[in-house]
Amino acid sequence: MPRPETRTLPVVAAVFSLPVRVYYQDTDAGGVVFHATYLDFFERARTEWLRHLGFDVRSLADGDGILFIVREVRVAYVRPAQLDDMLTVTVSVQHLGRAQFTLAQQVLRGEDLLASASINLACITVETFKPARVPEPLRAALLDEEHAHNQEHA
Repeated sequence: MPRPETRTLPVVAAVFSLPVRVYYQDTDAGGVVFHATYLDFFERARTEWLRHLGFDVRSLADGDGILFIVREVRVAYVRPAQLDDMLTVTVSVQHLGRAQFTLAQQVLRGEDLLASASINLACITVETFKPARVPEPLRAALLDEEHAHNQEHA
C-alpha cells in the first residue's frame, strides 16, 4: 500500500539557532514530544535570541517598562521529535511593526523539519498592559535581523 503524502514545508535559513535536547519531561507516554512543548522550545529560542541581540526580558521589563505578549501562534507539525533527540530551534524576523513583530521559527532534527511556526508578539507596558512602541535600540536590531532574513530569501 502506498504511503500517504505528507505536506512538507521548506526549511528557512535562520539568523539565530539554539540547540535543544528532548528530555523525558518533554514527551508523552510514548516518548514523543507533546505538541504544546514545541511552544516552550520556541519561547526558549526567542529568549536566547533576544539575549544574543543584547537584550534580556528582565531588563526590558525593569528598565524599559515593556513586556512582549504572544498575540498569535500558527504551528505546522511535520514530523515527531522523540526522547533524547538533539534539535535545533531557529528564529528569524518576518515582519516588524511599530508595536509588534512576527517571527518565523522552526524545529529541526539535523536537516529534517519537524515543526514550523509563525509567532506574532506585541509590545505592551508593564504598568497598563496597553500597546507600546518597540524601544528604538531593539527596533534597530530587529530591523537588521529582518533585513538579513529578507536577504536570505531574495
